[in-house]
Amino acid sequence: MSTEQRRILVIGIGAGDPDHLTLGAVKAIGRADVFFIVGKGPDKASLTDLRHRMIEEHAQGPYRVVEVEDPSRERRSMDRGEYSAAVHDWRERRGELFERLMRAEMTEGETGAFLVWGDPSLYDSTLGILADIEARSSIRPQVEVFPGITSVSTLAARHRIPLNQVGRPVHITPARRLSEVAQNDDGDIVVMLDAHESFTQVEGDDVWIYWGAYLGTPDELLVAGPVREVGDDIRQLRAQARERHGWIMDTYLLRLMGTQSSEEAGGRP
Repeated sequence: MSTEQRRILVIGIGAGDPDHLTLGAVKAIGRADVFFIVGKGPDKASLTDLRHRMIEEHAQGPYRVVEVEDPSRERRSMDRGEYSAAVHDWRERRGELFERLMRAEMTEGETGAFLVWGDPSLYDSTLGILADIEARSSIRPQVEVFPGITSVSTLAARHRIPLNQVGRPVHITPARRLSEVAQNDDGDIVVMLDAHESFTQVEGDDVWIYWGAYLGTPDELLVAGPVREVGDDIRQLRAQARERHGWIMDTYLLRLMGTQSSEEAGGRP
């Protein structure tokens, strides 16, 4: 079976602030001939608009933008087996879409680019999907990856805190695994992809939450304090924001304040 080479740039664009594009990302945008924008529907049009603005500002020479809708994915609450199956199905359909795009929209010698929220290495499917395409088809993506500023880094910067405490680890987990990670009681926990407000299940008066939504955008929201004191405020803010925007992207850090040094505690917002 003959192979078809495709030069693909996977560019991390940060959590939403255009100023968070790295110099490497800006140069990479300038190299691309074709930009693939995978939209999330009209409710998230602002995310697509931001990608367009970045391309318009930094692309060099003639280029094309190919915009498609992301395949739908089951979002209801599921057990681990159902969730894994749903994600696998979605990734397969997304991979088929990416493969069609690379075949139909790129000519020989062109360079394509995917602009990825945050960093391509952290809870993003693009790199895995491109690897799946290479493994199963005649398309051979020649991939270059450009790291981006993650929502986790932006969260810490906005709250003016370090992610780690002295000599202690940091755990990054999807919310569905929070209860397992929390049992370890060894370090702070960054929680992502929390559709069900899992922080409300956290016990203890000395657990603080540093929460942020729409990080790096004009709609940014921040709350910090003991979970038992600010948890209801966060829930109310989330509901209001989802009603206003039709969607929400948020993340947070949980910290046991009794283990924090006096110097670090002084950095609380």
